Amino acid sequence: MGFKTRTVGVVGLGHVGAHVAFNLGMMGVADTVKLCDPNEKKMRSEQQDCRDAVMFMPHHVRYEAASYEDLADCDIIINALGKVAILTTHNRDTEMEYTVAQTSDMVPKVMKGGFKGIFLNITNPCDVVTDLIQKLSGLPRNHVFGTGTGLDTSRLVNVIAQETGLDYNSFTAYMIGEHGNAQMAAWSLVRFGGQPLDELAKVDKRFDFDRAELQKKAIMGGWVTYSGKQCTEYGISSCAVTMANLVFHDAKKIMPASAYLDGQYGETGIYCGIPCVIGADGIEHVMEYTLTDQEKKDFAGCCETIRQNIKKAESIWKK
Repeated sequence: MGFKTRTVGVVGLGHVGAHVAFNLGMMGVADTVKLCDPNEKKMRSEQQDCRDAVMFMPHHVRYEAASYEDLADCDIIINALGKVAILTTHNRDTEMEYTVAQTSDMVPKVMKGGFKGIFLNITNPCDVVTDLIQKLSGLPRNHVFGTGTGLDTSRLVNVIAQETGLDYNSFTAYMIGEHGNAQMAAWSLVRFGGQPLDELAKVDKRFDFDRAELQKKAIMGGWVTYSGKQCTEYGISSCAVTMANLVFHDAKKIMPASAYLDGQYGETGIYCGIPCVIGADGIEHVMEYTLTDQEKKDFAGCCETIRQNIKKAESIWKK
């Protein structure tokens, strides 16, 4: 009796892509992982290292080297093309010249092979490159999405947990907007066991914390990681692999991702970090919460930043 294997392609095997490939096996998400990188020597090295780890993984995983065209039979392709050395400016937009050029070269070759699956983007600037992938691939908008503020939300949850002493899974909080310096914490949506933060802050001083300071810490979390090892690896790879797992299991879980906005929050025509339902059909629903007037204004500012960067990206790949 035959069975359906789960095949994931990983494009770009730097610090992030290599960890994605490893976690796909170690977290038991994929049966076959296709490794793809412009540097064939690097690709072969990562293939060997991953194969050496398979004996310790929860189930057998095949690690295969692949060209762009060889990714046609993948269920999901995770794009991690990048050049982390460019990030010395502490601004993810700095990567744009390199990542837009690399992505605009990669996507047509993948599509030429006949790919019809889901594209999950990590590459920065995440919202801009996700938009680029959708335009170049012609895939349905809900079948192209990015990690977006999924990782930033984890960083926000981290700082709130440290501040309150509560477990990470005992409350909900979301970073929304750009995966970049323009992102924002939606404080009106924070819930502790269902109770709003504003209510708790009135009766328990643990929750009456400096929100601006915690938002700053969440935004800067990635740069704290980067400062000591010139990359980020564990958090972002775990975020991406979790999203792939939600697709494979049709989980229909609400999680922040870079999703296409089509009128939600008054915004149209861009990819942006927002809580959404992720399942077998990719982004199955964008959650539209009630924000405060100030949050609406701040979110609109985030979207405008993304919109301007999309224009910059178009000037690069349309040359």
